[in-house]
Amino acid sequence: MAKLISKTYGDALFSVATESGNIDSFLESAMGVSKAFSENEDLVKLMNHPKVTKEEKAELLSNCFKGKIEDELLGTMLLMVTKDRFLEIDEVLSYFITRVKEYKNIGLATVTSARTLTDAQKEKIKKRLLETTDYKEFEIVYKEDPSLIGGLVIRIKDRVVDSSIKTKIDKLSRNLSETKLKAGESAQ
Repeated sequence: MAKLISKTYGDALFSVATESGNIDSFLESAMGVSKAFSENEDLVKLMNHPKVTKEEKAELLSNCFKGKIEDELLGTMLLMVTKDRFLEIDEVLSYFITRVKEYKNIGLATVTSARTLTDAQKEKIKKRLLETTDYKEFEIVYKEDPSLIGGLVIRIKDRVVDSSIKTKIDKLSRNLSETKLKAGESAQ
């Protein structure tokens, strides 16, 4: 249900942003609102508290954001308050931000390595991703996972390229187990 809500509100917001020709401004505002909510737990608790009326929540949002973000973005948030959907605001903003980045041909990737990568290595990875995809630009989040031993795991949307040593060892181990099983079966 949350995916349907985020898609419905996010698509509506995307349509308004593209029709207005201010898609960059909408993106910047959505990212700012998302950051404001992620950095202010008290505001989120207050907005989701059952004893705070819808009118009080709407007034709070207006006081916080009116004149600082697009009226349509504020209107979307106020509509979500009215429809008791404010719990999903983070998903709506995330969906909208992702949709705009796709529209602008900006790829989002997560690169996990066993150790911290140097700036030169990061640049080489970014260059390679731009060469092998249709994206004009990439936003990359780098993570570390020592259990990988070496190599990389790269995620772009639902695609995963896993060249980690850990995965190669796991595959080799499975192949050896299957070979032992087959050898044991043929010996009987």
